[in-house]
Amino acid sequence: SGSGSGSGSGSGSGSGSGSGSGSGSGSDSNIWLLVQHLSAMKTLRDWEIIIIDDNSPDGTGDVAEALQHIYGERIVLRPRTGKLGLGSAYIHGLAAATGDSILIMDADLSHHPKFIAAMLETQQSTNAPVVTGTRYVDGGVYGWDLRRKLTSRVANFLATVMLAPGVSDLTGSFRLYKREALQKLVTGCVTKGYTFQMEMMVRAREYGLSVEEVPITFVDRFFGESKLGAGEVAGYLTGLWTLFTTVA
Repeated sequence: SGSGSGSGSGSGSGSGSGSGSGSGSGSDSNIWLLVQHLSAMKTLRDWEIIIIDDNSPDGTGDVAEALQHIYGERIVLRPRTGKLGLGSAYIHGLAAATGDSILIMDADLSHHPKFIAAMLETQQSTNAPVVTGTRYVDGGVYGWDLRRKLTSRVANFLATVMLAPGVSDLTGSFRLYKREALQKLVTGCVTKGYTFQMEMMVRAREYGLSVEEVPITFVDRFFGESKLGAGEVAGYLTGLWTLFTTVA
């Protein structure tokens, strides 16, 4: 099985043993909905949900503790003092994970758990160390305005041209890893923020780790807002140039 989490909530699925961690943000409503959906999935066997809470003000920690009373050891809360970067969140969650397969997904329901089964099936049938969801091959994005969609497309296009990663969706974060592969990738990555996801795919190519893709639909925040400001764009471009000059 596998599981994933964000700095709001996480999810897991599969047959075998699995766990996961990640970074995102979500309201208490999102956490409840996500955990209830996962616990009802018949394809899940051995799973755990690792919740990384970066001291969020939306009550994430309190909800996670309440879920622990209901689901016991399946819910693992890993709080942090603040936002310390996406890469460190992965490492923080990985240290608590016990599974052989680790699924990382946004905590705010932007990534729907219904795609987990297909990702697990793909990993089992291909033995790929990395399976990534793609919004750009038979997938889609909902809830973004035209400006946000164009920004995402341009960002992904630039990254694809400059880094040639061999995957269609370089900036997505809905991914399933074999434990050993994730450990190697997070250890080798040096960037932070939005470019961390890109570097994970570039490093996978560098290390000879095969990556399979599964079409997904991305729905921007059922609850709450998602903003992309000038600072994030500048950070992305800086990180992209760093990867181009040091890895690609």
